[in-house]
Amino acid sequence: MKWKIRQEADADIDAITDIVNRAFAGKAYAGGDEADILNGLRDGGGLVLSLVAVLKGNIIGQVALSPAKIGTQRYLCVGPLSVTPQHQGQGVGSALMGHALGVAQSLHRDGIVLAGDANYYARFGFEKAASVTHPGKLADHILVLPFTGAPAGGVTFHPAFNE
Repeated sequence: MKWKIRQEADADIDAITDIVNRAFAGKAYAGGDEADILNGLRDGGGLVLSLVAVLKGNIIGQVALSPAKIGTQRYLCVGPLSVTPQHQGQGVGSALMGHALGVAQSLHRDGIVLAGDANYYARFGFEKAASVTHPGKLADHILVLPFTGAPAGGVTFHPAFNE
């Protein structure tokens, strides 16, 4: 049976928190606060989109979009993108990402930015850009997918990423 993708509902929040925590545990690009960031986005009105993948009534994955900037360009941030460890490698994350990319393009932003694994996100067209900067330990994990001209400047994420 294949999973279905839908918008998150209020009743999904506990399951999403658990999935995010398990998916990011021990990852080099993870700060350990990804679920808190997602809850901060939700509480601060910063979720542009939050989709879940559901299999047999259970949530097995989630992806979020929130506002971001690179310099003065209007971007969206993808993150977190989480899949339960037992469902990783089965296309769930790719399906969630495909939906998120489609929505992001329809919102007429300049592109998408994220902090993550370059090996994973390269399949979607994300890459490091020397002209994009970000302070702190995530600097080496900042990846961009521009829809318009080349991005340049510092990345600014929603305040939930800084709390």
